[in-house]
Formats: sequence, structure tokens, C-alpha cells
Amino acid sequence: MISREEVEHVARLARLRFEEHEFERLARELSKILDYVQQLGELDLSGVEPTAHAVAVKNVFRPDEARPCLAQDQAVAGGPAVERGQFVVPRIG
Repeated sequence: MISREEVEHVARLARLRFEEHEFERLARELSKILDYVQQLGELDLSGVEPTAHAVAVKNVFRPDEARPCLAQDQAVAGGPAVERGQFVVPRIG
């Protein structure tokens, strides 16, 4: 089991503060987590291929192809205030 001092050390590294009564509970919980990780480390994974994702991932974006764009008057047509082909916005500062 993890000692109180180890929990305090980890808390200090993570810049976390705990109440006095929380340290024993945290020591038990962290010990359980480390025991589980140790169990995972004992698994025979020699025939398992390493993966970055649990399911196959494919690119869902469309191909990047040049296409005609809007004319300037069409692009600014929906703007609330347009002057000389540009959007008018409030001055900052």
C-alpha cells in the first residue's frame, strides 16, 4: 500500500491540497489503481498489434481541391453594414 508520505509527495508535485482525513482514502485508492496497472502489465500481449485507436479511423474530410469562390459583392451581401466592398465594424479603443 502507498504510504501517506508518498500521497503527500504526489499531491505536492501536482500542487493539490487535501484535508487531513482525505490522505488515508487517497492512499487506498491510489494503491488500488497501481495494483490494477500492475495486473495489466502482466498480460501476455505478444500477439496483439499496437494501436493508437480502438476502432479504425479514416479521414472524413473532402479532398482539398481548388474551386471557384464567391464574388466580393456576394460575399459581403449578408453583412449588416458594408462600405466600399468591406464590412463596417465598430472602432476598438
